[in-house]
Amino acid sequence: MALLPFFTESVRCGFPSPADGHEENLDLDDFLIRNPNATFMLRAAGDSMTGIGIYDGDLLVVDRAEPIAPGRIVIARIYDEFTCKRLIRHNGGWWLKAESSMMAPFPLPEDSEIFGVVTRNIHDLLKV
Repeated sequence: MALLPFFTESVRCGFPSPADGHEENLDLDDFLIRNPNATFMLRAAGDSMTGIGIYDGDLLVVDRAEPIAPGRIVIARIYDEFTCKRLIRHNGGWWLKAESSMMAPFPLPEDSEIFGVVTRNIHDLLKV
C-alpha cells in the first residue's frame, strides 16, 4: 500500500485549530493490519450492525489471528454463509448479537465456525 501524508497534530472535532503539526508518512498497512498473513477484507451487507457504525457496503478488516472473546465483532460461518455479529456469552453458551433492535440474539449453531475478528471498519463518508 502507498505511503500517505500524515499530520501528527490531531484535528479537533469541535472548535477549529491551526493545522501547524508536523507531517510524516503513514503506511496504511501498518495502521490497518496487525497480522498480515491472517488478515483479509470483505464488504458488509445489510443493516443489522448499524448500531455500532457498520453500514451496508463498508469494508471490514478481519483478522483470523486475533483472540476470540466475548464482546468482539466477529465473522461467523453458519450453514456455509457468513455473518457479521457481536459474540456474546449467554446461558453458558456462545451467542451472536446484531447491533439492531430489529434482531434478537441467537445461539451459535454447533456446526458453525468463528472465521475471524473484525478489527477495523472503513466507512465511505461520501456515500449518501
